[in-house]
Amino acid sequence: MKTLPLGKTGLTVSELCLGTMTWGTQNTESEGHAQADMALEHGVTFWDTAEMYPVNPVRAETVGRTEEIIGSWLASRGGRERIVLATKVAGKGQVIRPGEPVTGATMRAAVEASLRRLRTDYIDLYQLHWPNRGSYHFRQSWRYAPAGIDKAAETATMTDILTTAQALVVEGKIRAIGLSNESTWGAARWLHLAEVLGLPRMATVQNEYSLLCRQFDTDWAELSVIEDMPLLAFSPLATGLLSGKYAGDVVPEGSRRSLNPDLSGRITARVFPAVAAYLGVAARHGLDPCQMAIAFTRMRPFPTVPIIGATTLEQLRTNIGAAGITLSSEVLEDIAETHRAHPAPY
Repeated sequence: MKTLPLGKTGLTVSELCLGTMTWGTQNTESEGHAQADMALEHGVTFWDTAEMYPVNPVRAETVGRTEEIIGSWLASRGGRERIVLATKVAGKGQVIRPGEPVTGATMRAAVEASLRRLRTDYIDLYQLHWPNRGSYHFRQSWRYAPAGIDKAAETATMTDILTTAQALVVEGKIRAIGLSNESTWGAARWLHLAEVLGLPRMATVQNEYSLLCRQFDTDWAELSVIEDMPLLAFSPLATGLLSGKYAGDVVPEGSRRSLNPDLSGRITARVFPAVAAYLGVAARHGLDPCQMAIAFTRMRPFPTVPIIGATTLEQLRTNIGAAGITLSSEVLEDIAETHRAHPAPY
């Protein structure tokens, strides 16, 4: 598998990233280990997790379980240096540190806890899972109203977090820091503060991106290219919608939708016609729909690493196969026409 530089971090990563958020709920520990083995065998050496994982659902009693599964894999297999490992600190929410924002102090405590669960002494990329001030992500864009944000307070918190990140880098506990579910204003502010204060710069952003979710294509794309801030694209299959397994509004047993019926707001009146259209594109060009969707995300005109997830080894093998696919200009034009017809299905 090809590798590429991860922005300005000095890290080299595989062109696909292994997602792990089902390990501990939909997948057992042994199944997670089998996925890890397969990923490594195929050259997928960039792995992503979070202190909050597993999901579907997020529960207080399972917080950190996915990191523990990765930690037990590392303990049994060894070779920590073979992988580039990313994890995240949860933002203000209801399950982890309920109601508390991320600060330098909470980030340090979260890093220490993740290191223990992962059974490692360093994290390659440490990400803020979502901003304290909230955002338009998670299907909030339809009613998003950025009111009541105190710029001075936000700046002070950002400075506190970057200062702590600097200390953690010096201590060797993290190598780089990144964002997730962030806006262009937020990213620009983080980058400005890092530059003027001489603190670590936010290296990456992990936002949702797929054929069905194209919010990154304009302002974010420009910032990503100019600032060399790669997108780590989560849900490139739109939580499985683009595989076609939910076509006809069905709910397969054991699927994510069986646990989360509306797929966190992605099931709308517009989504199934859009899915059918993209399945048609894949069929016309003789492509597997999952591989087409992941390859499209990988080939965007801004630096992108798709995060692939799976609940079976068969699914994972198919998704890894997207690394060897280059979409033709005819396929890309067909996709562009489909996007114009179905621009925002959720």
